Parts: sequence; C-alpha cells; structure tokens
Amino acid sequence: MSGEDFLAAMAASSARRVASARERVPEAQLMQRAHASARPPALSLSAAGFDVIAELKLRSPALGALDALTPDLDARIASYAEHGAAAVSVLTEPERFDGALEHLERASRVLAGRVPAMRKDFLVDPYQVAEARLAGAGGVLVILRMLGRPALEALLLRAAELELFVLLEAFDERDIALGAELVERHQATQALLLGVNCRDLTSLQVVPGRLEALAPRLPRGVPRVAESGVDTPAAAAQLAAAGYELALIGGALMKAADPAQLLGAMLAAGRGASCG
Repeated sequence: MSGEDFLAAMAASSARRVASARERVPEAQLMQRAHASARPPALSLSAAGFDVIAELKLRSPALGALDALTPDLDARIASYAEHGAAAVSVLTEPERFDGALEHLERASRVLAGRVPAMRKDFLVDPYQVAEARLAGAGGVLVILRMLGRPALEALLLRAAELELFVLLEAFDERDIALGAELVERHQATQALLLGVNCRDLTSLQVVPGRLEALAPRLPRGVPRVAESGVDTPAAAAQLAAAGYELALIGGALMKAADPAQLLGAMLAAGRGASCG
C-alpha cells in the first residue's frame, strides 16, 4: 500500500465513523454540548526552549502492540503531566491504533486541567473537532497531506470556534509550504503548531535525517514540532539544536520501563541543546 493509499484508507475509515456518530448525535446537538463543556486548558510552552508532547497509544502499525507496560492508563497519563509534558496526545483511531474517544475522555479527567490533552486521529470533518472538545481535549492534530484546502480550513475554523490549538502535521516541503500559508492566515485567531512527521508513509519506517533536513523550511514565529523517531535524550538534543521547540514522543515512552525517567531525560537534553 502506498503512502497516499494508506492516508486515503484512513480518511475513508474516519469518514465512516463520522457518519455513524452523526446518526447517533446530530451535529447541532453535539455543538451545543461542546460549547457548554468546560473550557480546556491552553497549551503553555516552557521558556526553557524545548517541550514534549507525550503520547498515549496502545498500538502502532509500525511498532505493533504498545500496551504491555501500561496496565494502568491513568497512572501513565498522570505521570506524563507530573514529569513535565506540555500536553498529552491521545490516539483515538480504533482500527489500526486500538484507540477510542473514551481514552481521550479518560486522559482529560486525569489531567484535570493541568495540561491539555490532544486528539490524534485522521480527522476529516469539523464534527470530530467538536467530539474532541466535548471529550475534554485542548487541541487536535490535523494531517495536511490528507485533505484539500477547503476541508483543512473548515477544521481550523471549528477548532478556533471551540478554542482548541491545532498541530498541523507535514511530511515534506510541499506540506510545509501549505502549513505555512495556513499559519499565516489563522495564527492571529488561534494557537497553531507546525510539525514534521519523519515516517515514510509507505513503509511506515522512520527516515533518518528528514527532521533535520526539513527544519530550515519551517517558518519562524510558529512552534515547530519533531514527530516520530525521537527515542533517546541524544535525539531530543539533536532536534532541539536543529530548531525544533517541541517533540511529539509516543513509541519510545510507551515502550519505556520508566517513562517518567525517559521523559525527564529528554526534556533536560533538549533544553540543554535548544537554540531558541
């Protein structure tokens, strides 16, 4: 399966989930509930120059099952917040990642306003942004490669309406250029991050050097996020030195016997090497 086919398949699956959810809860009713829900915490970045978005995911197509060391999801989520994570990313995609909206709701309850949770999924419809807000999220991830410009704009507008930050995910220079345009258009009205995912969409393997190679292409004035492949403190330091202000770290933390220790070591290394 090609990278484009993978994203198309995930988008189709996501659209089916939206259609099913709309049958259960009409969008107007969902929006009413979302607006009435507690305001999520804002994303706050450290003045030290480097932060981590720690991720909760139970499976990855590239890494397989990741839940062997996570008998207590609540404890892991709390540990991320207690040991310095700026946000907690929660996979909600069920077919390939064993995720669920219930995991996001659970994370939001455990975090209790200390740091925001972020919905990570293959979002295709503003309905899903409202679902995220109702589940307690403070942000959502949006994959630039997967959607056309009108659909991306619709997701951003809904996120702004519901006061959610957005991590725009890029895979190459073309994605970054589109992300930069969206940042320029929307940054005055909402909190945006621009990230680079260094996985090859066909093989799902990390591409060595991609994050460093694309770092100079990322626009200044928007927090830059390194995604995937950040598995050691040395890697965090290298990417901070390349200009990234954050790293989204999932697999390494999920596989770690002591995720709190690894998170602390990555934060210390990244902040020690930060060029910002």
